[in-house]
Amino acid sequence: MTALPQPRTEAPLSEAPQAEPDRPKPDRRSLALMLLFAVLGASLALLAAGRTWSRGQVGFQQAVLHVSASGSQTTGLPSALALVGLASAVAVFAVRGFGRRLLGALLALAGAGAVAVCLTAATSGAALNRRASAAVGLSSATADHVVHTAWPWAGAVGGVLLLLAGVLVITRGRDWPGMSSRYDAPARRRVVGPGAVATAGPAGRRPAREQTPADVWQALDRGEDPTE
Repeated sequence: MTALPQPRTEAPLSEAPQAEPDRPKPDRRSLALMLLFAVLGASLALLAAGRTWSRGQVGFQQAVLHVSASGSQTTGLPSALALVGLASAVAVFAVRGFGRRLLGALLALAGAGAVAVCLTAATSGAALNRRASAAVGLSSATADHVVHTAWPWAGAVGGVLLLLAGVLVITRGRDWPGMSSRYDAPARRRVVGPGAVATAGPAGRRPAREQTPADVWQALDRGEDPTE
C-alpha cells in the first residue's frame, strides 16, 4: 500500500526583530563649551587680579612719588570667586540632577559677583589712596593724576564667561555624561548559601556579627578597624 504524501507545512515566519529605540547622545558640544568658558573666565579673572588697575602720584616734601595698585591690592574677591567658579565647573562631573543644577547656580553667582566687583573697582581710587598713604606715612595723603587701566574690565569679561558657563550647566547639564561607575569602590561577592549571593564591603570583610576572633586579629594586623 502506497503511503499518501503528507501536505507540506511551512514554518511560520519569525517576526522581524524590532529596532531598539535610539538613546539620546550626550550633548558633548555644550559640555566642551562650558569647560572652555569656565577655564577662560577663571584664567582671565586671575590674570587681571595680578595686573595694575590704577596708578597715580603723591607729593611729599617737594618730591613726587609714583604709586600704583594692582587688582589683588584693590580687592581679593575676583580671584576668590574665579577659584570658586572653576572648582564648581570641575565638580559638575561628580554629581547629577539637582546637585548639578546647584553647582551651575553657584558657578553663575561666582561669575556675576566677579563682574560686579570688577566694575565697581574700575573707577574707584580707594586702593590707590591707601597706597599713597603708605608711601608717605600720612593717613590723610591722597593720590593725584589718577589713571585707571583696562584690567578691571578684563576681569569683568572673565566674570561674564563664568556666568555663561553656569547658565550652560543649569540649562544643558542634564544631557551631559557623569563620572563613570568604574571609579566606585569595587565590591566583592561571596556565596552564603545555595543560590544566594551576598555582597561584602570593598575589602571583602565579613560583617562584624559574623567575624571570628581570627578575623579580628587579621584585620588589626592589616591596620583596619574590625568594628566597621
